[in-house]
Amino acid sequence: QVQLVESGGGLVQAGGSLRLSCAASGRTFSTHATAWFRQGPGKEREFVAGISWSGSSTYYADSVKGRFTISRDKAKNLVYLQGNSLKPEDTAVYYCAVKYGGPSFAAAPAYEYWGQGTQVTVSS
Repeated sequence: QVQLVESGGGLVQAGGSLRLSCAASGRTFSTHATAWFRQGPGKEREFVAGISWSGSSTYYADSVKGRFTISRDKAKNLVYLQGNSLKPEDTAVYYCAVKYGGPSFAAAPAYEYWGQGTQVTVSS
C-alpha cells in the first residue's frame, strides 16, 4: 500500500507560478514511477507529467511542456510539480499517482495508487 498526499494548490493569477508537492508513505522502498494528472471542470482526467523512479526520465503533456517541471526527491519521498506561466486553462484538481511497472506514463489505468487531489485555480 502507498499513501499519497498532495499539497501546494491554491489561487494564482495568470502568468504566476505554483509548486505542488506529493508526499508518499508506505511501500515507498519499491521502485515506482510517479505522475501528475489533472481534472478540470467538466473535463476528463488528463495526464500532465511523469517521472521515472531514478528521475532520469520525465514526460510531459504537450499542453504544459516548457512551462511545468516534474522532479523527485527520493530521500524525502517527495515528487514536485513546478508550474510557471500558468494559464486559466490550467485550472483543475491536480492528482499524483504511482505505478510499479509498465511502459505507459500517460494512461491513468496504469496507476495503482492515487492521492486525494489539490485544487489549482488560475484567474485571468
